[in-house]
Amino acid sequence: MSYKNLQIWQLSRLLVIDIHTMSLNLPSFEKFEVGSQIRRSVKSVKSNIVEGYGRRRYKQDYIRFMVFVLSSNDETIDHLETLFETKSLNNEELYNDLHKRSQQLGIKINNFLNSLEKNHNKFDDLK
Repeated sequence: MSYKNLQIWQLSRLLVIDIHTMSLNLPSFEKFEVGSQIRRSVKSVKSNIVEGYGRRRYKQDYIRFMVFVLSSNDETIDHLETLFETKSLNNEELYNDLHKRSQQLGIKINNFLNSLEKNHNKFDDLK
């Protein structure tokens, strides 16, 4: 078993690619402001899944990193909304797609976190 088998990692990987690409098409002043912040926050989602998975033998560490994952995903959604509301991202179809996928990922992360808190010992087979 690998972190790459986790659905939340797979979904976050695709979001990293798509949000990174979107951010490079923002107006030049925004690429280095909110564009930079959204790239960092979405990449934090993916990398914290990996780091948490590496600490999965320690329930509290694993939970702590999944909380980081959830909060980074929330931050990503907030940056995405800011870009759209300020019209720096003016492609409504792209915004709706990224926003929907980010929200769906947040639900899956939250469900994973709840399951982890309740059933950590069942995750021992991941070792």
